[in-house]
Amino acid sequence: MNPLLDTLQTYPFEKLRVLFAGVTPTAALKPISFGIGEPKHATPALIKDAIVGSLDGLASYPATAGTEALRTAIAGWIARRYGVTLDAATEVLPVSGSREALFALAQTVVDGSRPGAVVVCPNPFYQIYEGAALLAGATPYFANSDPARNFACDYAAIPEDVWARTQLLYVCSPGNPTGAVITLDDWRELFALSDKYGFVIASDECYSEIYFDEDRVPLGSLEAARALGRDATRLVVLSSLSKRSNVPGMRSGFVAGDAAILKRFLLYRTYHGCALSPVWQSASVAAWGDEAHVVENRAMYAAKFKTVTPMIASVLDVKLPDAAFYLWVDVRRSGLSDTEFAKRLYADYNVTVLPGSYLARDAHGLNPGSGFVRIALVAEVAECTEGAQRIVDFCHGLAKARAA
Repeated sequence: MNPLLDTLQTYPFEKLRVLFAGVTPTAALKPISFGIGEPKHATPALIKDAIVGSLDGLASYPATAGTEALRTAIAGWIARRYGVTLDAATEVLPVSGSREALFALAQTVVDGSRPGAVVVCPNPFYQIYEGAALLAGATPYFANSDPARNFACDYAAIPEDVWARTQLLYVCSPGNPTGAVITLDDWRELFALSDKYGFVIASDECYSEIYFDEDRVPLGSLEAARALGRDATRLVVLSSLSKRSNVPGMRSGFVAGDAAILKRFLLYRTYHGCALSPVWQSASVAAWGDEAHVVENRAMYAAKFKTVTPMIASVLDVKLPDAAFYLWVDVRRSGLSDTEFAKRLYADYNVTVLPGSYLARDAHGLNPGSGFVRIALVAEVAECTEGAQRIVDFCHGLAKARAA
């Protein structure tokens, strides 16, 4: 067996299952889950119709590089969204969801034979980054989030000797779980570091279309590069239809950017066997070509955050994130740890949230997720509002018990 498998940590949702083992929540309340970031809004009819209309495609093996129609549709969306023109033949590649591509990219670009190979990850973070680094033979280095910057990572605190050994930097903007969006100044700093030390930047942007203010649209990495007079050298952006179009079951996304990296990545994926189904490719063309359903989807999230955020803020420390569909909630005011808070909330009110410490690692003297919980506002407005009210009631009960 591959000994590197033993370096992988337990996935957060398995930790949550263990935490809840033996706990029987009250049967008087229906379960409400804010735990998993799985979109619950309805899949748009235009995507379903495209799936039904392309079922004949099941009779053919799909090409790993995807169809010309899909690559062109993705390139067209990138041009409309970010004002960046890419070569659909060499700078765009469809993938089986951003999760698969985030993992596989590290296997492509990291040279584990070089001593001391490092992959820099945000902290807290999407756990695939760490697993991809470890199985590529590299050591993850964690850049802790900074509460003073609305939880953006403090890249300036990373020592020069770490940057010198870095081969890959994972960036997540808007971030999971904090929702933080990287600024143009941040990108200027990261591009300069990439130029100096030669590492690849993998920009995970799967939450880019969920935001709350049309005057504060999240900045993309390709857009930032264009604004700074750069091309996509050593930059790969990854995105997905899962959150944008409510189709997580399709597992459809893309990578785009540096043509030289994508050429090698295509070679890796040809052997890896991750070609996207012809049916999903046809449906993806329809999805990337339509913005009306995305605007409607975004409005539903905005309505939920407008209602739920002040409710939670009345009892715990939280504010509206830059973007994405998570609330990153400081629960220390409750007098409980993040794990205790999650366990008791589940037991007493049948509401599931994810402890922040499960999404982070101890690094540089602290676990930046400790004392926080992640609330995924993925259900309909009524369910999210009811769940928020239960959290308010739970916190009021804790306060009353402390005062007694």
